[in-house]
Amino acid sequence: MIALIDYGAGNVRSVHKALEAVGADVVLTRGPDPLPAADKIVLPGVGAFGDCMAGLRRAGVVGALHDAIGRGTPLLGICVGLQVLFEEGEEMGAHAGLGLLPGRVVRFDSAIVAQGLKIPHTGWNQIEPIVNGPLFRDLPPGAWTYFNHAYYGHARPEHVLAVTDYGGPFPSVVGRDNVYGIQFHPEKSQQVGLQILRNFVEGVG
Repeated sequence: MIALIDYGAGNVRSVHKALEAVGADVVLTRGPDPLPAADKIVLPGVGAFGDCMAGLRRAGVVGALHDAIGRGTPLLGICVGLQVLFEEGEEMGAHAGLGLLPGRVVRFDSAIVAQGLKIPHTGWNQIEPIVNGPLFRDLPPGAWTYFNHAYYGHARPEHVLAVTDYGGPFPSVVGRDNVYGIQFHPEKSQQVGLQILRNFVEGVG
């Protein structure tokens, strides 16, 4: 059973449909009750870091998430759901995150505008795995995924699973033990996105 957390600011409907499309038994939850029984947890995200954390606190799931991670339950964060895995985010002021991964969420350097690039980073781009992790099973080399973000997680090197080039490489897939995060939107990334969700549902754990 996959617990999909709805804290009022996530792209929940599309993620729900995508998970069901790859055969997952999905339970949509607005509170902590289903998390102890969940085999895996998905934390989607749209919007700002601080708003996401405020929504998680209102839903009362922060403690339950930490408990689940401590029990070994795999967690996948998507977009802002990845970002709040870190200790702190700088979007619209400093905000504490879940602290499941060490590091800080930072804005793309405005110097990339001189390269003709725009902030936010919006559209299709490639992910380049740097480890042979379970999320990447059966993906084509240089797989294309859909991004929409102005901030990214500045992760420790040992927690970077894949990078994407946007004025230089940034971590687009991160992970440590049973905690995973992807900066792109798998529900908008067609077959590649569905394969990554399938890999999480079937191959992680």
